[in-house]
Amino acid sequence: MSFIEIAVLTSSDRCSRGEAEDVSGRLIGELIKPIGARVAAYDIVPDEIPAIKEKLLRYCDELRVSVVITTGGTGFSGRDVTPEATAQVIERNIPGLPELMRAEGLKKTKKAALSRGICGIRGNTIILNLPGSPKAVKENLEAVLDLIPHALEMLRGGGH
Repeated sequence: MSFIEIAVLTSSDRCSRGEAEDVSGRLIGELIKPIGARVAAYDIVPDEIPAIKEKLLRYCDELRVSVVITTGGTGFSGRDVTPEATAQVIERNIPGLPELMRAEGLKKTKKAALSRGICGIRGNTIILNLPGSPKAVKENLEAVLDLIPHALEMLRGGGH
């Protein structure tokens, strides 16, 4: 059986210092199973652009995973820099996936409009930013999960 190789990156000062448990990162590993995906790499980094970029580049350029899913760092705090780090790494933007996640989230809470997560492509890898809370991770990932296999097929030259 061929798996979709996914890297999970948690951006959290508290988790990186061992002061909090990374519930969201582990949850992603469970949520991706229905599409035949598995976690090939998993890391926790502080909310710092260089640390986030380093991992994103490693996942895309060295490990060549199909998808990188980040959690955390998409809010309004000065330390929330995951979208900025992602923007410095991607080669092409995929606006529709974050738009869909926010649209689905808005059905439950207006706060969904405050997520700054982005999505894009680097090489043959899709990078998707999710919020940091487990509830938001579940809601956002479930909104787009079924699109990931088709998106990867298109990225690899398949039809629409």
